[in-house]
Amino acid sequence: MSELITAELVDLDLSAKTKSAAARSLAGRMVAAGRVTDLDGFLADVAAREAQMPTGLDGGIGIPHCRSEHVAAPTLAFGRSTRGIDFGAADGPADLVFLIAAPAGADDDHLTILSSLARRLMDPGFTGALRAADDPAVAAALIRGEEIPQALPEPEEAAADAETAEPFRIVAVTSCPTGIAHTYMAAESLEAAARAQGVELRVETQGSAGFERLDPAVIAAADAVIWAHDVDVREKARFGGKPVVDAGVKAGINRPAELIAEARRKAERGETSRIADARDEPGGGAGGSAVASGHFGVRLRTYLMSGVSYMVPFVAAGGLLIALSFAIGGYEIASAKSVADHFVWGEADSWAALLNQIGTAAFGFLVPVLAGYIAYGMADRPALVPGFVGGAIALTVDAGFLGGLVAGLLAGAAVMAIQRVKVHTTLRGIMPVLVIPLLASIAVGFLMFIVVGKPIASLQNALTDWLNGLSGSNAVILGIVLGLMMCFDMGGPLNKVAYAFAVGGLADPTPGSLKVMAAVMAAGMVPPLAMALATTVRRSLFTRTERENGRAAWVLGASFITEGAIPFAAADPLRVIPSVMAGGAVTGALSMAFGCTLRAPHGGVFVVPLIGQPFLYLLAIAAGTAVSTALVVLLKGTRRSPDVTAPAAEGSGVAVAA
Repeated sequence: MSELITAELVDLDLSAKTKSAAARSLAGRMVAAGRVTDLDGFLADVAAREAQMPTGLDGGIGIPHCRSEHVAAPTLAFGRSTRGIDFGAADGPADLVFLIAAPAGADDDHLTILSSLARRLMDPGFTGALRAADDPAVAAALIRGEEIPQALPEPEEAAADAETAEPFRIVAVTSCPTGIAHTYMAAESLEAAARAQGVELRVETQGSAGFERLDPAVIAAADAVIWAHDVDVREKARFGGKPVVDAGVKAGINRPAELIAEARRKAERGETSRIADARDEPGGGAGGSAVASGHFGVRLRTYLMSGVSYMVPFVAAGGLLIALSFAIGGYEIASAKSVADHFVWGEADSWAALLNQIGTAAFGFLVPVLAGYIAYGMADRPALVPGFVGGAIALTVDAGFLGGLVAGLLAGAAVMAIQRVKVHTTLRGIMPVLVIPLLASIAVGFLMFIVVGKPIASLQNALTDWLNGLSGSNAVILGIVLGLMMCFDMGGPLNKVAYAFAVGGLADPTPGSLKVMAAVMAAGMVPPLAMALATTVRRSLFTRTERENGRAAWVLGASFITEGAIPFAAADPLRVIPSVMAGGAVTGALSMAFGCTLRAPHGGVFVVPLIGQPFLYLLAIAAGTAVSTALVVLLKGTRRSPDVTAPAAEGSGVAVAA
């Protein structure tokens, strides 16, 4: 924090009586120092943040903070009050007030300031030295870390008389809405309380810079779990089967000993938790993050699908724009002049060129986004920079989609390796902001430029040539395989692998990859359409609930939502799954044989006007649907018709196969 606070930003005789007056007094010093450009605007942002959650902490501390467009540079001001100011802490007013200002959008700066300061505020030696300081320059130096006072002596080992006893082990997770201050303060407080009680405790801080997952072996060896959080704990299923103490993040700061005692009591009573596997959405939120436990193949598929899920919107928008441009201006519009230099409002070709060039710009992000979010799925936000850098390099060396896949995996692995290095707590704030992105980008850049880039480019070119050269029986065989995969588990792993293969080909579109995308979407529409048709032509073979599901399946199938057939497959898998697989194989084969093409990764019948050979494409879907319908009707006809009035059938929506 070398330049964040100076003596001019310290007030050792803060006379304000309210938190708003204290913020105004300290912000005035920031304005005088040229750090804040608009006092009232900045104070409005401080008040808005304070309204979300009081920033007072037990121990006489107030930490008002915000990001604001009125802040010129990350800044910290400190005030010491003799009478105390109410910041909403449970134990009373604060005498130490830290006003923290970060520029709008400067998440990394904000994180660095707060996370570094937060842990030090839990050190009684640090806060005691600030209360004793009689010179603003000394107080500023203490806060900057230039003069660290001796910490208070550690409490005597509470377990000294039980040296041979096995320590009680706890794993903890701390998190808060901003993922900055309270997250790290709760971790520090829990660790200090555990040391005082002779408890072995490991903390996972799920902050805004991502998180380093606890080793599964450490979790497995733990006797109990503490969650001190104000937002959902990520990947909860890792902690299943153990006693769990679930509390707010401020409880972790203010009552750590009580939480540890409660964890002990639950463990002694033999309590265990049953936790559902609430996986993060890809990149969600703070990031979608893949599940750290489980078989490597499962984790790898999760990482890859994280990247593909973020890439799909770029493919959809870019592909549809390019397809529309071809529909308006023909294929030669791709070689039109830049619309920035030549655009005529009344010319259709100018509008076609505009759509084409916007779509092409969207397509330019495909490989970097793919790589960036594969890395993000592996190692959270710190992996985004090396992932995007690796993806951009993949384009530079012509490694294409495969290069993006490899770059994302390399970036995630590099970040995970760096995160395993133990660093001092004062450096943790800058690790995800500066150190990890810098080192991981260097490593990924070296590997992509020097080591693996060119070989991957050669492999990518070979795959492209193979797809472009597919014709006759080879194309039909590929269509059959893709159709079978799309219909086997209807949204499961095989379905997703086939879909990811097709979407990945759109990152570097060729005639062959566009045929693959068409075959995949066509086959994926068959299962729900076939079940909808079967419930229409042979109603007596299905329960009332299945017939109702069949009406919805028309829309789901037309929209390319293969999962619409899952209720039917779950009820009668031995008859439904082989039937829809046969129809999907027929559709995939015909689509490839007809040479149908598709630039959009989704849309079903709604993008048919943009499909190459649209009438033959619809014929392929109709043929596959007819085959699946005939087979499922034939197979279901070999058993006794279900009792459509049976209460069990109506209530559950599941027909029991004979």
